[in-house]
Amino acid sequence: MDLSPIIISFQTAIIAIFFTFFSGTLIAYLVFRQKNQGLKILLNSLFTLPLVLPPTVFGFFLLDIFGVQQPIGKFLLDFFSVKVVFSWAATVIAAVAVSFPLMYRSGIAAFEQIDPDLLAAAKTLGFSEKKIFFKIAFPLAINGLLAGGVLAFARGLGEFGATTMLAGNIAGKTRTLPLAIYSAVAAGDWSLARQYVTIIVLICLLILFLTELFSRKSRRTHG
Repeated sequence: MDLSPIIISFQTAIIAIFFTFFSGTLIAYLVFRQKNQGLKILLNSLFTLPLVLPPTVFGFFLLDIFGVQQPIGKFLLDFFSVKVVFSWAATVIAAVAVSFPLMYRSGIAAFEQIDPDLLAAAKTLGFSEKKIFFKIAFPLAINGLLAGGVLAFARGLGEFGATTMLAGNIAGKTRTLPLAIYSAVAAGDWSLARQYVTIIVLICLLILFLTELFSRKSRRTHG
């Protein structure tokens, strides 16, 4: 069995979750603290949109952004000699894009469980928003955030549609576990496909166990 899809999948998911966890947490907190309810609804809808869009549609948008004939893709290629499309970086970008909404929604849910009186009291004591976040909000929401992070990691690990559109299915370079399963089935190698499927199912079961563990801790913290 070729181990490169497993290695590529974990490399992609680990790098992706680093960006997803911190950006999702920060943006979720900023939206959570937003006072304008109309703007809050709009932002919630916008940041959740990739969760409901078909992955291939979102992959098309990414391709339309980073394609070498598009402004951003052309700029990266001309000035930095960086071609995103069909590169390993493309697998990370796709994983971040599709896993971000899970992290964001988990972050919103985690912050909404915090007693608002605690945040209001901190504000009256002269705490800045930065201090409220790091001293109160983040520590109280950490278990919910970790649960979201684990789910986002799993989503990045299992990404298929957007990765196919932006990164392609290049053996040893952009072929992740889901793509390896697809390729094995397409080639009629069901034995290899079953091996890859077994690996990803076991990983997902472990991830769900960790998610449930952090969720229970979060409920106990706010219960």
